[in-house]
Amino acid sequence: MKLIADTHAHTLASGHAYSTIKEMAAAAKARGLKAIALTEHAPEMPGTCGLFYFQNLDVVPREADGVRLLMGAEVNIMDPDGTIDLPESTCRDMDIVVASIHPPCYGLDHTPEENIRAYVAAMKKPYINVIGHPDDGRFPFDYEILVKTAKETGTLLEINNSSMRPQSSRKGTRENVLTMLDLCKQYDVPVTTGSDAHVDADAGNFDNVREVLEYCRFPEELVVTADWERLQKILKL
Repeated sequence: MKLIADTHAHTLASGHAYSTIKEMAAAAKARGLKAIALTEHAPEMPGTCGLFYFQNLDVVPREADGVRLLMGAEVNIMDPDGTIDLPESTCRDMDIVVASIHPPCYGLDHTPEENIRAYVAAMKKPYINVIGHPDDGRFPFDYEILVKTAKETGTLLEINNSSMRPQSSRKGTRENVLTMLDLCKQYDVPVTTGSDAHVDADAGNFDNVREVLEYCRFPEELVVTADWERLQKILKL
């Protein structure tokens, strides 16, 4: 399976990442990608950029080194009500919006019922395109509800390459991804692939993603980043 797009990556604007837009684009080109999404952490993540950064993204050219740039955000799900840390008007102006749970913004003391409520509420926002790294065992929840809601709302579920690194702080990620993928096959729900790169060396790195896709024999037609035309249609580019 040839993956042609990376829908989750960061530049130095996120504060704890290390490469520029041009460096990320060059790295994506070197890996043979058609597109890379630069989804900086939204304002409530410590050390990241502020609201004006996201409101000024229209000045950024949408192509570099022959690679399509999707300029967006990784917004933080802040609470079990699915509150996020960017205004709807700002999100609607971006190419892609990934919504994720992170400990500094959401905390670590919520119940599984609260966790899935948070994800469901986020997915019901029509301007949220992707749920980022829904694989972290520190935030347990019912994967069947997640997958069914993704189907109902047209939200993409992410297979996150960085989550499955041995050094990752996220817990039980490979097992959780496999559970999610089995349910996606059962309910015919598409997924996307994100490197979650914080440095250009990892842009478009899908080594761990490919391993799980091959392991569970996941159908290519459900991987939107294997089909540029389908990804464009889903993101309304």
